[in-house]
Amino acid sequence: MSDTAERPYGRILLKLSGEALMGDADYGIEPAMIERVASEVIELVDMGVQVALVVGGGNIFRGAGLAEAGMDRVTGDHMGMLATVINALALQDAVERQGVPVRVMSALSIHQVCEDYIRRRAIRHLEKGRVVVFAAGTGNPYFTTDSAASLRGIEIKADVLLKATKVDGVYNADPAKDPNAVRYDSVTYDEALEKRLGVMDATAIVMCRDNDLPLRIFNIYEPGNLVRVARGEPIGTLVYRG
Repeated sequence: MSDTAERPYGRILLKLSGEALMGDADYGIEPAMIERVASEVIELVDMGVQVALVVGGGNIFRGAGLAEAGMDRVTGDHMGMLATVINALALQDAVERQGVPVRVMSALSIHQVCEDYIRRRAIRHLEKGRVVVFAAGTGNPYFTTDSAASLRGIEIKADVLLKATKVDGVYNADPAKDPNAVRYDSVTYDEALEKRLGVMDATAIVMCRDNDLPLRIFNIYEPGNLVRVARGEPIGTLVYRG
């Protein structure tokens, strides 16, 4: 196990979107992508970092999208929560096949496949060196998995919230549409809110700000980035109190 110079963060909360698990596919879970994510998570554990994850479900189902098409929003959000459970179980399998124990804890009770979320039990799992995957968001409709990540990060007293995305940080414009978009190395919570930079939804950012939980956005598609971020390298964009 490396010393603390190799791991400035003792406990992290990684927010992984469902889309990140698609890799180059159009839908579902790409085996090569989830295996790579699992390998990097295990590398963090080997460094002595306690790792918790919140995973989205957009690669399988988006409740908000169908709600716009007429489906009852609460029903759609519950379906989206169940999609996150599928992803969480896939992550559990990928990590455990590489030798590290994982516990999936759901905000919805599904006792046949995972544990209920209990804060003190989650912290105990982390202290014992287990990876913990939080599924089903907050368990409530109208809340995103970004908000769930902020909430869980605060509850388990994570040192940092890492948001894994398809882009390499926060920009002043959409880099896919504007070739002159400029990336921020760092930005305060208030600037992210005032400029509507699309870091996370407003509820998630306010929760991080009010509880002083630093947030770093980085590109998970670049192999090794997760480990580099955990080692303290200035990759992506840091969102902080200022």
